[in-house]
Amino acid sequence: MSETYNILVAQSGGPTSAINASLAGVIRAGRACKEIGTIYGAINGIEGVLERDLVDLTELLGEDDSVLDVLKISPAMYLGSCRYKLEEPEKAVNQLIPEYERIDDYTCIFNILTDYDIRYFFYIGGNDSMDTVMKLGKFGRLIDSPIRFIGIPKTIDNDLPVTDHTPGYGSAARFVATSMMEMAYDTSIYSIKSVLIVEIMGRDAGWLTAASALARTSFSEAPHLIYLPEVDFSDSQFLVDLRGKLKDHEHVIVAVSEGVHYADGTYVSMHSAQKDQFGHTMLSGAGGYLASLVHRKIGCKVRSVELNVLQRCAAHVSSLTDLNEAEELGKRAVYGAIEGRSEQLIYLKRLETEDGSYQVEYDFADVAEAANKEKKMPLSMIAPGGNDITEEFLKYVRPLIQGEPTIEYQNGIPVYLSIKHLKV
Repeated sequence: MSETYNILVAQSGGPTSAINASLAGVIRAGRACKEIGTIYGAINGIEGVLERDLVDLTELLGEDDSVLDVLKISPAMYLGSCRYKLEEPEKAVNQLIPEYERIDDYTCIFNILTDYDIRYFFYIGGNDSMDTVMKLGKFGRLIDSPIRFIGIPKTIDNDLPVTDHTPGYGSAARFVATSMMEMAYDTSIYSIKSVLIVEIMGRDAGWLTAASALARTSFSEAPHLIYLPEVDFSDSQFLVDLRGKLKDHEHVIVAVSEGVHYADGTYVSMHSAQKDQFGHTMLSGAGGYLASLVHRKIGCKVRSVELNVLQRCAAHVSSLTDLNEAEELGKRAVYGAIEGRSEQLIYLKRLETEDGSYQVEYDFADVAEAANKEKKMPLSMIAPGGNDITEEFLKYVRPLIQGEPTIEYQNGIPVYLSIKHLKV
């Protein structure tokens, strides 16, 4: 065994504008640590590990640190993604037969990690990705493996427990607020009653939809109504709320989470019944349904907009605070692993300061505290009527969208890092 050990880093789940910043942090820290040899990346998450699709990131990116600056501000996932659920490790531990590489997923993964002399494995992702980290760590303990597993958080939904907020959320919140403000400008140009319904991502937590309130200005109250999954939705109450706003406003904009549901748990977008690999209902259509409801019951001009993937890939309006925190999490994850940590999640802790300024520190927690779990908005951040947010939420979210990264442009288009290595 060599005196140095190698790193493997992978990304999983849905992209964010900040997830590559965490990858850049892992690479920077790995290059700076004498304990680290080669830094490998797995293409398409844990599926790439299973397929032995690993790349030497120094060969791929070169040794110029300025390339990492471009990686930091590039959207989507430089290493690609997957949504793959491992079975429970106890089902595989008695089948660990090294000479048969693919008796089960765990045998395959640990044989490959051993072949590549991997000691430190970092998985950047959300709730389900932390499930993978937890299971790999648990299997490693069962076979007394020295490999250390660390989870690095990300998700635009901001629904990961433990951490004050997740990298990716601040940038997505900034995009949502900016888009909402620009749509408010657009709707104001005609002197005709109108309703615009904006559907925003958020399956069971309304953090991202709530951020639309940041769009409000001294001349525009848009969004006039905000509906979140934390509060049961009612068609009849929605129509009452909307008619009330239309009495005082020529144009009404509604922000609605894709995961809003009725009291019996049925999603407003109930026509969507497909599920992903983790059993989550694949949601879409709440805005369209509500627009048709308004057309039938109120009869005014109405349209719906679904922000969709733009919420997670609009790197041109990303938050510098978000990117810097994401990169720092990646760096500190490496330091923590070298110190001996494993089966842990690195997270952000917001500090209480005398002057009220925004400050965070970085810490580690058991990854099981976040795996397969969700953090919803507290009711104290939601207005009593269930159709707006409170000042408490605005104080929470405002610091997260601050700062603008330096982005180079060529022929009027942002310059991001090439992902041609993901093409077969």
